[in-house]
Amino acid sequence: METFKKLKIFYWPYKRYFFWSLFFVIFITAITVIYPIVLQLTIDEVVLKEQYEYIPWIVVGFLSLMAVKGVSAYFHQFLGDMFGINSVYRLRNELYEKLQRLPFSYYDNAKTGDLMSRLTADVEGFRFFLSFGFAELMRFFLLVFGTLTVMFFYSVPLTLVTIAALPFLGIAVYQFDKRVHPAFRNIRKSFGKLNTNVQENISGIQTVKALSQENFEISKFNNANGNYKEKYLNTSLVWSKYFPLMELIGNISVVALLAFGSVLVMRGSLQLGELVAFFSLVWYLMGPIMHLGFTINHFSQSKASGERLLEILEAEETIRNKIDIVNVSGIEGHVTFENVSLRYKPEDSLALQHISFDAPPGKTIGLIGGTGSGKTSITQLLTRFYLPTSGRILVDGREISDYSLKTLRENIGVVLQESFLFSSTIKANISYGRPDASMETIIDAAKRAQAHDFIMELPNGYDTMLGERGMGLSGGQKQRIAIARAICLNPRILILDDSTSAVDMTTEVHIQKALKEVMYGRTTFIIAHRISSLKHADEILVLENGEIIERGKHEELVERNGYYKRIYDIQYKDQKAVLQSTVG
Repeated sequence: METFKKLKIFYWPYKRYFFWSLFFVIFITAITVIYPIVLQLTIDEVVLKEQYEYIPWIVVGFLSLMAVKGVSAYFHQFLGDMFGINSVYRLRNELYEKLQRLPFSYYDNAKTGDLMSRLTADVEGFRFFLSFGFAELMRFFLLVFGTLTVMFFYSVPLTLVTIAALPFLGIAVYQFDKRVHPAFRNIRKSFGKLNTNVQENISGIQTVKALSQENFEISKFNNANGNYKEKYLNTSLVWSKYFPLMELIGNISVVALLAFGSVLVMRGSLQLGELVAFFSLVWYLMGPIMHLGFTINHFSQSKASGERLLEILEAEETIRNKIDIVNVSGIEGHVTFENVSLRYKPEDSLALQHISFDAPPGKTIGLIGGTGSGKTSITQLLTRFYLPTSGRILVDGREISDYSLKTLRENIGVVLQESFLFSSTIKANISYGRPDASMETIIDAAKRAQAHDFIMELPNGYDTMLGERGMGLSGGQKQRIAIARAICLNPRILILDDSTSAVDMTTEVHIQKALKEVMYGRTTFIIAHRISSLKHADEILVLENGEIIERGKHEELVERNGYYKRIYDIQYKDQKAVLQSTVG
């Protein structure tokens, strides 16, 4: 029950629905227990004594009880749903908000499909138990208590014979619960992996088809689906082992009841109607106990779901606002790195080592180096996507942790190499970071990013709806919209992470020209593999294995004949060769 205690804050505010639902469960249970009593009175007081004039009254009374039970069942169902639905509404919102607050390091290890499974299947499993499981447990205790009370009233010896089997039934139920809970937890994990497999396949379907790996993906899915099937079969084995056992114990109890009850009727210690009522009552006793297996099943599923949801809710938010954050009206954009190092995981080697530089407002910093050299890591530290292992990062002379995350990131415009666009209009995508931007501002940002012309050629212009992840646009078009989005934000710090890699050389020249205007007065970081994209930078940092091995302006670095010069020669030697052959 520890899981439910931790999640209590989500369902306890709606306890009124639960208690009203429980109120109607009491009515339903009371009427259920009354049925055998009516049956006993009909046999002993009406049929055996031939007082048939009471039959119409019994019929009316019985129909009235059925009507009350039906109305009570309606309100029980409705209020139970209200309890569960309202509770998981808050829970689902909190889970989603938590996912927005969790750092990048959490997503480095998380699987998208598994997270989707938790926010859908696991939340729904928890809701089902809130809506019906709690009430069913209360109904179980009420029905067992009411049934035993009536049975003891009729015959203490026969009741003792009947309940002699209950301890054995209780042991079977307990053993069932011990085995079914871990089985359902394994099912939830397996389902998450299956979901991840489907999500990754759909997201990467172009790559799958381009490399003719359909059969491999089918095989991989079959393995994941087979694993899910095995987990469910293991659970079915638990069910098939314990439910026949519980039913056998119940049937033995019924046989003992009929045998001993018949002796009591022959001796005159028990009336025939009371024996018939007893026969009905014993199933009200055994039935709930055996049905307890189903309730335990739902409880185990919801507990396993709750544990998976708590893993998200209790995940550490390593990057969050300090209590004493600085309230500032704006940021100038003076960025300073002081001996900064970064290690993503304790077992990993350093991704950055002793990085130091100073970038006053308006200065452009170029970052170049091989894959994994640490270029993107520098900008991810600046945006506080990760925390530095050592050293300090300052903006306008203050540590970046002194600012709220919202203030810091609102003043940093980021254009990533892989441009992500939402399934919305182009206008909404460009103004995503600044929803109140005017149409003039949006169009101006698009023009600066060399995107306006192709947007106007689309059927609905800026109101054109994009497909998932920008489907329908070329890679270069998506990048230009992403650049327009960063420009629209009007940030003090601009990060261009290989942002023109998907456009042709002519478009790149136009974008670079437009970006020079945008970059004026802003601190800009340009990550690029093309020297043409950053040769105009005020300072270029050349990185290798997380360290700055060279720094300076383009001309200075070319003259040094070092790592940068080698990159320069590789990129421009073909152009030189073509030029020489043309002149010759």
